Amino acid sequence: MKISSFFILFILVCSCKKDKVEFYSNANCSDTVSFNDEILPLIQNNCSGCHDNLNGYSLTNHANISSNSSAIIGAMRNSGYKLMPRDGNDNGYALPDSIIQRMECWVNQGKKNN
Repeated sequence: MKISSFFILFILVCSCKKDKVEFYSNANCSDTVSFNDEILPLIQNNCSGCHDNLNGYSLTNHANISSNSSAIIGAMRNSGYKLMPRDGNDNGYALPDSIIQRMECWVNQGKKNN
């Protein structure tokens, strides 16, 4: 009985595991992330179409992006926020982990305006 219960628990735990990595720490960020070269284009390509000066969050400059970075990452990871970005049918879709990780590295590196 104990073996079958353990096996069932093992299957349940493994089946619920997401294909997402944990929030990055500085140790996992091998190079400096550039706001102007990486973060701003990431936001412009995936967020600014809806989150401009006219709607809700304004994600058009360093100050706005920096001050909303936790919400941005939460939405990218569907962690405490609605999954973003949106598609044409108002459904959220996940960005690749590599893109989200760059955002996380930038935050962990102090959200520099570089």
